[in-house]
Amino acid sequence: MFKRLKETILEIIQQADLILLGLCCAASVFGIAMIYSATRYNNDNRKIIVQTAALLIGIVVYFGISMIDLEMLIKRWKWIAAFDVLFILLLKTPFGVSDNTGNTAWLKFPFLPVSIGPAEVVKITFIILLAWQLQWLREEKRDLRSFSAAFYVGGHTLGIAGLYFVISGDMGNALMFLLIFVVMSFVAGFALRWFALLFGASGAVIGGIIAFDLVPDSKKYMLNRFIVLFDHSYDVQHTGWQQTRSLLTIGGGGFWGQGYLHGTQSQAGVGSVPARHTDLIFAVIGEELGFVGATLSILLLVAIIIRVLVVGRRAAQPFHTYVCVGIASMVMFQMIINIGMCLFIMPVIGLTLPFFSYGGSSVVTLFTAMGFVSGIKKRTVVRRRPGRPLGSNAVY
Repeated sequence: MFKRLKETILEIIQQADLILLGLCCAASVFGIAMIYSATRYNNDNRKIIVQTAALLIGIVVYFGISMIDLEMLIKRWKWIAAFDVLFILLLKTPFGVSDNTGNTAWLKFPFLPVSIGPAEVVKITFIILLAWQLQWLREEKRDLRSFSAAFYVGGHTLGIAGLYFVISGDMGNALMFLLIFVVMSFVAGFALRWFALLFGASGAVIGGIIAFDLVPDSKKYMLNRFIVLFDHSYDVQHTGWQQTRSLLTIGGGGFWGQGYLHGTQSQAGVGSVPARHTDLIFAVIGEELGFVGATLSILLLVAIIIRVLVVGRRAAQPFHTYVCVGIASMVMFQMIINIGMCLFIMPVIGLTLPFFSYGGSSVVTLFTAMGFVSGIKKRTVVRRRPGRPLGSNAVY
């Protein structure tokens, strides 16, 4: 019995995408080292314990998710859609907490030691559902250009993003749903006129809101986050405080950095670098490890994105390709926006650096997403045919 169990475990490990797993683990370990440095000033090891435990759980989940057949899972699409809505609505219950972020974007259950961000989980199920919708429109309806097709997937996206934003107030993750939708729809082959209409309408709405000063006083802080990007001297003590400190911290690192555990700002007490273990972890990397360390962290994330896209390109069907594209775009946009926040070229919208920033639920859900990619690779029998379009160069 034990011999058979051992053989089964070895088979599961061998069939998983070990290259992708290795890259994810390398990024996570790098992140844990930097979180330790970022929290060393207050002698609190709890975050290191939580992050390490999340990594170990994530690895187990990675192998478990690799065994799931997306074709079987998507047959329960109604349950998945209901789960997305209900999980977000839980934020309106007593379990919904702000967790010192100002947004009710976390769930705190008494039987769990850490908070859970519903957006982290729902982004994965949203990608799977959207990928299935895109394949259905492409394969069954043969319709990716009509208004009804755009309304079908656009309505799904705006519904989830809107519901989440209204309930949580978390603009960052609400924006992520929209960005993932744009990339997946573009790859699927949606008519360019719908993207032109989307960006044009968005620009007109934003321009009108600013021109006619339609932002209510309670939401002025959101507008200020954009204004401060163009005038770094605007509201330095409040809206621009985080990014001003981040830019100062990164600038002190130079090419080689000040040395691990030796960053002037990173090792200073409270008030030096806010959210240095979460939103601004990249600033700590930049100060202590310099340009070299910052580049290495970016290259690790880029390697993960490329690996996911390689699996998607070799996938046997468009559904699997779209899932991989969605997951890759999720990591890519979070990386770009987070680093942009730290460099004072993008607004602070509460998005963390994937695999590097502190967050147990974030790490586990990222490994879950990568597990789905590993499962797609496992079920793809590849015979390379150069020049074939995405999702069609694998033959069983």
